[in-house]
Amino acid sequence: MSGGLDVTRNLRVIENLKSELLEGIAALYRHLADPVLEDTRDIAADTLSEMIVISYLLGKRLGVDFSTMDRHISKKIRLGLINENEIEKYFGDLSELARVRSGEMQKR
Repeated sequence: MSGGLDVTRNLRVIENLKSELLEGIAALYRHLADPVLEDTRDIAADTLSEMIVISYLLGKRLGVDFSTMDRHISKKIRLGLINENEIEKYFGDLSELARVRSGEMQKR
């Protein structure tokens, strides 16, 4: 019976995480639609970082460990650099993200 409860609990947590992720996206859209954009950077940083954490937790519940998520993120960044992603071409954001992530990896 314990195994059944674990599966049910895991499914409930997955559904909650999916809802939280969608709520975060909706909150960000609502804020960006506000004609009086106050504290946009702080709110965006808070909301986006929360969605990233939720994504990691959701991945974990789906059987993807954190280090695998990190490897896939690094791979996506490298592919964006190789394929000359539009954001990279105009702003250099992927290069900057790669540098920041490599600095974080060295601290570990």
